[in-house]
Amino acid sequence: MNEENEGKELLLKAMKACSGREYCISDIRTMLERWGAASEDTVEKVIKRLLAESFIDENRYSRAYALDHFRYNHWGKVKIAVGLRSRKIPEEAIAYGLEAIDDEEYMALLKKVVDDQRKKIKAKNRFDLKGRLLRHVLGKGFESHLAYEAINSIFSE
Repeated sequence: MNEENEGKELLLKAMKACSGREYCISDIRTMLERWGAASEDTVEKVIKRLLAESFIDENRYSRAYALDHFRYNHWGKVKIAVGLRSRKIPEEAIAYGLEAIDDEEYMALLKKVVDDQRKKIKAKNRFDLKGRLLRHVLGKGFESHLAYEAINSIFSE
């Protein structure tokens, strides 16, 4: 099979994949290599075509990734941003994706995560409980100053 036919076949396969869900450029690049793209030139041509026809869009991907991981995995903005950077998403697109998260909804989720974890933890004392809650919330990717606020607000109630 010549390179041009291979490129068309890979393009159609990538278009089909992109019509089913959001992908970023690095995901598509990985797929094309896994599917056996003969050259880097073929990969670049397919990606350019997908971008030109809006099958892939880094801003759209970033927004979908941020909202999905926030709502379903209960991740904070720090962990979401790290996940997007690992996929080589540009900083402007990451900022766009994080803007999609409503601040009130974000704080409500943070308080819910703290409250849910508080019910599960068996701590020796209040200091130990706060430390364990803080580690959990930071591990979920929430900002430290917001984590302190949420934990202290629960203890002041």
